[in-house]
Amino acid sequence: MGNTAANSISVPVPAATERNLTYLALYTLIAIYAVSRVLQGFPQSVPMLVIVTLHVLPPLLFALLHGRMLWGRGILVFFAICSVVSGTVEKIGITTGFPYGHYFFTDAMGPKISGVPVFLGLAYLGMGYLSWLIASLILGWEQRSLTGWRLVALPAFAALVMTSWDFCLDPVWSTIVRAWIWTDGGSYFGVPSSNFVGWYGNVFVIYVLFAFYMRRRPTYAEAVPRRFWKVSLVFYGVSVVGNFFNLIPQTPEPVIDAASKVWTLRSITGATALTTVFTMGAFLLLACIRLADRPSRETSPINSV
Repeated sequence: MGNTAANSISVPVPAATERNLTYLALYTLIAIYAVSRVLQGFPQSVPMLVIVTLHVLPPLLFALLHGRMLWGRGILVFFAICSVVSGTVEKIGITTGFPYGHYFFTDAMGPKISGVPVFLGLAYLGMGYLSWLIASLILGWEQRSLTGWRLVALPAFAALVMTSWDFCLDPVWSTIVRAWIWTDGGSYFGVPSSNFVGWYGNVFVIYVLFAFYMRRRPTYAEAVPRRFWKVSLVFYGVSVVGNFFNLIPQTPEPVIDAASKVWTLRSITGATALTTVFTMGAFLLLACIRLADRPSRETSPINSV
């Protein structure tokens, strides 16, 4: 019995005050992010750079704070992988058109480095982290070691969850908001199908690299309480609900993409709201069901959080 305890992962137990402050910070970030999703429906009233900033920074800070509780320093490795891979692929994309299609970013996305917005790389971390958690919960692998075929299976499914986020948002942010422009247009309300293939491949590479980093490293999944997972689902849920604020009229009819194809505003916002229900909404529901079925860890040293 003594040897078993000695060989187990030792998780420091923070003071109750520190735990409460951590969760207060997490829910504060969720609230700020929720405000940004509402403001997206009123772009004429708030500068677009403010909206973009509030869309990116709260998820980023949430991932760093929440991820530290689960992976320790591993969240910094995840951040580094996301930044390097996404930045490299986006630079290749705007230069060559591969793998997404031909596009460029406008000033709406804020400051850029070599044509790639700084905020874009940061956006990968927040939603990329949440998508990984959602996929882990759905598969029931949040407490299992990443070995064997799971090294590829989890990244493959997590990349699908992550790509669904872009699938629900891209027509709004490109064709309507014009934060980036698809120069040749595309069949999905001005977005080419190649974009989503490229997105999936890009995110899959990020997840595979991180999975190989984590395969021999401990995770504190068994030591964190149900409350830990709930707060991540709340954040993801706000992202899901926020997509419906796109239904608020933003620009006059009609909407014309870079290829001079005319789209109706309601067709874009209505379709993206519908895809949200059957992609991100479905993933959220499955993750909630999995969490509800997850055995409670009453003996966990921090389960009282």
